[in-house]
Amino acid sequence: MDVGNGRGTGINSFALVTYLSGPLAGFLDEVRHDFGPDSRAKAHVTVLPPRQLRSSSPHATAAWNALDELKIRLQDFQPFRVQIGEIEVFPVTNVIYASIQVGYDELQRMHEVLNTGLVAFEEPYPYHPHVTIAQELAPQDVAAAAAFARWRWSEFRHSRSFMVERLTFVQDTIEKCWTDLATLDLSSQVIR
Repeated sequence: MDVGNGRGTGINSFALVTYLSGPLAGFLDEVRHDFGPDSRAKAHVTVLPPRQLRSSSPHATAAWNALDELKIRLQDFQPFRVQIGEIEVFPVTNVIYASIQVGYDELQRMHEVLNTGLVAFEEPYPYHPHVTIAQELAPQDVAAAAAFARWRWSEFRHSRSFMVERLTFVQDTIEKCWTDLATLDLSSQVIR
């Protein structure tokens, strides 16, 4: 998922992410761009992977209705800390990612609570919170790329943790550039 702040022609594909910040985000963005120089992605953890909204309304109306539902469900969540663990590889997809060492259970619970109503979706893989580093590599390149990412990660000397305080509702576009639609604070206030 290439999440950026691009604009384009929206399609019925939405996701919910939390962006990382500070030196941690900058470093992970840099490593991701080592593998995809044209990527406009910002370091993030996906809480609700891409999905179509369940609605007969136009995309814009469905999105704001979904935001209202998410806002209500988020009232039970307080900000929490996430700490990044090691660099790993998903076996089926060969996606290279930074694992979640602390905050994994909270992200799992958040996904379970939010994956209902208008945004309910049966995902092709079990939800596994992570930060994507590289994807869509040739199979023969994955091992070397993972080794390179592990080496880069071993050089990072700042805090490997961040606070999840807000989530961003994003929409995919025909141009394959995700657009930020709204920010939801864990205190359940929507900022449009």
